[in-house]
Amino acid sequence: MNLDETILRLITEQEISDQAVLQELLEARGQAPSQSTLSRRLKKLGVQKVAGRYQRVEAPPPVAPVRPWLRIIEAPPNLLVLKTAPGYAQVFALALDREPDVPGLAGTVAGDDTIFVAVTDPSRLREVREVVEELMSRGT
Repeated sequence: MNLDETILRLITEQEISDQAVLQELLEARGQAPSQSTLSRRLKKLGVQKVAGRYQRVEAPPPVAPVRPWLRIIEAPPNLLVLKTAPGYAQVFALALDREPDVPGLAGTVAGDDTIFVAVTDPSRLREVREVVEELMSRGT
């Protein structure tokens, strides 16, 4: 069972009122996301604290925004290269730099259609990539 399925099952089966408790329950099931990763997953799944406990909140389907394409190229050990439509790199890089709680993000350098994303620790490359993918899905 993947992390998202486990989160949804836990909040359905138990009244969980604290994110730390949820994190402990996930660790007991062999899944140990960082606090920032867990927060991002909850947001993506539409899970919010309602009446003192975490629940999935059904929202109307979002209108798909028109946005430029973005391709992610990993350049190990600690670099992502993002290719986008001309003129969008600086806007996207600024949004990434301003995103709170991006573990391991050292910074970005943007041109017209290319962004270099430096990661402080190569073991965090995957987490930074997940944030980039989330920003893409939000239409930033």
